[in-house]
Amino acid sequence: MISPASIIPLLVSLSSLLLSADEAEIIFAGDAMQHQSQLNAARTPGGGFDYSACFSALAPYIASADYAVVNLECPLGGSPYAGYPMFCAPDAYAEALRDAGFDLALTANNHMLDRRDRGLRRTVTVLDSIGLSHTGTYASPEDRASEVPFMADINGFRCAFLNYTYGTNGITPGPGVAIDYIDTLRMRADIHAARAAGAEIVTACVHWGVEYRLLPEPSQRRLASTLRAMGADIVMGGHPHVIQPMELTPGPDGRQGLTVYSLGNFISGMRTADTRGGAIASVTLRRDSLGRAYVADAAYRLVFTLTPVSPGENFRLIPAEQPAPDPLRNDQRREFVRRADEVFSRHNISVPRDSLPIPGIVRRRALRRALQL
Repeated sequence: MISPASIIPLLVSLSSLLLSADEAEIIFAGDAMQHQSQLNAARTPGGGFDYSACFSALAPYIASADYAVVNLECPLGGSPYAGYPMFCAPDAYAEALRDAGFDLALTANNHMLDRRDRGLRRTVTVLDSIGLSHTGTYASPEDRASEVPFMADINGFRCAFLNYTYGTNGITPGPGVAIDYIDTLRMRADIHAARAAGAEIVTACVHWGVEYRLLPEPSQRRLASTLRAMGADIVMGGHPHVIQPMELTPGPDGRQGLTVYSLGNFISGMRTADTRGGAIASVTLRRDSLGRAYVADAAYRLVFTLTPVSPGENFRLIPAEQPAPDPLRNDQRREFVRRADEVFSRHNISVPRDSLPIPGIVRRRALRRALQL
């Protein structure tokens, strides 16, 4: 029998959903790395790679979002595969990200030329072949001209996604490929082109900052302010491999927007306290009384990577609030959460931690979709 106490919050949730049925939720995950330890753990006896266990605990959360974005920080260059410092991941890795529910892979990062131009082109070809959208790098300048801005219709919201990197580890691309490097003149032109193409919400995803620093550099803050002034609604950062603060604030034009300086690692083989996990940012889009789209809310949840401790075990992502299966990894999880919470509680602006269990979030999203039908 359902108690009155349980009915009240359910009715509140239903009424809030009814009042905001015209909305969309986008989630952003951090750096999807592929270190040698991850390659070793995923290798099968037959010589292939199996990543099915890596994302199973998070897949319901990812797949139930209206749109999901991840930074693919390794080229799909074909065999031989390798981890740091010159990454090259199997195609099965990208397929596992797609199967987990990701819709868009960001490819403008410092490792995308680790297998030179051929690796970049092959990455684009593989992503196209498996049906995983991508932006940031292009097989030719002509492809860039036709593919930027990348546009997505998300529950009726016209959204543009742009992607830029500070560099490619000193490797210069050849004339036949295109990479979106940080260039404010290009960024301004791309944002204007996105608006001209009908974008209601513009997201600039930027690979920037200094690795392992928990607070953003002045250069990150300056560029974020510049992008917001240019008209970006969301500035989403990566590269430091650790979390950095999030800010939901009004921009120069009065429109509320979100800046995330770094989401940290989504999954990796890194083993320091701050690199064992990261954050997933969720952004809610709504319309005002005139039908104009805006960034309504943002929240985050922490994820933690369980490293294998026995033969045959793979790397696994878990919600950071979920206990690890053994004392050592549970201590590591608690330390990651403690340090991340310390940064976010002191430096975040209007971006809280989403503490609702994942099954509840999945049900809430399903109910909202049903109300929109």
